[in-house]
This record gives sequence, structure tokens and C-alpha cells, in this order.
Amino acid sequence: MKVLNLHRWEVSPREAMQIQRELRARLILRDELGEIRVLAGADVGLEKEEQEGCAGVIAYSFPDLREIERQSARERVTFPYVPGLLAFREAPVLLAALEKLQAEPDVIMFDAQGLAHPRRLGLASHMGLLLDKPAIGCAKSRLIGEFETPGNKVGDYSPLYDGDEVVGAVLRTRENVHPVFVSQGHKVSLPTCLEIVLKCLDGYRVPKPTREADHFVETLKQPGPSREKPPSLFGEFE
Repeated sequence: MKVLNLHRWEVSPREAMQIQRELRARLILRDELGEIRVLAGADVGLEKEEQEGCAGVIAYSFPDLREIERQSARERVTFPYVPGLLAFREAPVLLAALEKLQAEPDVIMFDAQGLAHPRRLGLASHMGLLLDKPAIGCAKSRLIGEFETPGNKVGDYSPLYDGDEVVGAVLRTRENVHPVFVSQGHKVSLPTCLEIVLKCLDGYRVPKPTREADHFVETLKQPGPSREKPPSLFGEFE
């Protein structure tokens, strides 16, 4: 996958915030995606006292969610932990993993925020711009905004507001379980984000692409044979 060189990474937190404000103007918040044949889920974890980042990405055929390929990357993390600046800490290692994919995804789902961010540029939106790809944020917790609790049936949702602006949706993915927070990353409308997330549910709270990416990252963080990735299935799918 090709990565656009939109900015440098060796910046201060103040400079990072300004980059976010500038990139926000480039976001496309309408559907600019055709048929979805390949969907990828991506996640990142930190280890060794949070000085090393480990990223995992899994590509699936869509809508049957059959795994095609998985890739990973490991890099030293240099940017400090600052709320709202997650991309500057985690995006470089995520990009390193995504660049290895042979199966070109039509949309990428991140366990992160998109538009639901103080400067409207969470990790999912930032990654969508860098990759020039449709991207969806599906987070397990809220970063900003207010909402009314959605109904208890799978598929029930309520708008997530920041002031008068709708920045996402609070979606029930499993009965009697806390909802997830869905927001637009890039090149996808909010209704389409919700439709795609719902198609990725398989009985768990977290949709399969990001849940399995999270599990993959956890195995990569463990020593021994479990860190070995299986061979790519891309050739079979092609």
C-alpha cells in the first residue's frame, strides 16, 4: 500500500496539534468507495515499558469475512503519550504493517476514533488521509461527546454529539453489553460506517476485524512460536 507523505513525524505536541488542524480540512466525509471486496482491521499495542509499538493488520474478504492475509510490524515509539495525539505515537508502526499488505483493502477499520476527536482528526481519520483510503473508527470507549443510551437491540444506536455537531454514533452490537463508538474516518458517511460495522459482527461486542487484529497484536507481543505469522492466503483469494 502506498503512504502519502503529508507531514513529518519528528514534531512537538504543539506542532502535532497544528498538523491535525490543517489535515482536518482535507477530510472527505461522504461515501467515496465502490464495491467492498476486501476489508482490513488494524490495531497496535505497546510493550517494553511502552517504548516499542507492535502493529497487526488482517485483511478479509467482504462480506463473508474470510481471512486473506495478515501482516505485522514492530518499531520503537518516540512520541510521548498525549491525549488526542494518538496518531503521532502509533501511526508510524501501523503504516509499516499496512505497507506490507498485498491484498489492497477497499476500507480499513481501526480500533480508534475518527471524527469524534477534539480537533476532528482521530487516528482513523489521520490514517485514512495518509493512505488515501476509506477508513472507519470503531472504538470501545468515548473520547469526546454526549449521547443518549441507545436501545438494547443489536443495531440500535444514538447520535454522538459534540455541542450541536454529530461526530459519530453510539452503536449497540450485542444485547446487555456496553455499546461501541463509531465515527467516520475518511471517505465514508456515518450511515455507511454503521452498515459496515454491523456486517462485521459475529456475536461479540467488538466487530471481527478489529477484535481479531487486537488478538493478533497480543500474540505478537508474546515470546516464542506464537509470534510467527501464518502464510498469506492472498494468492488463493486472487
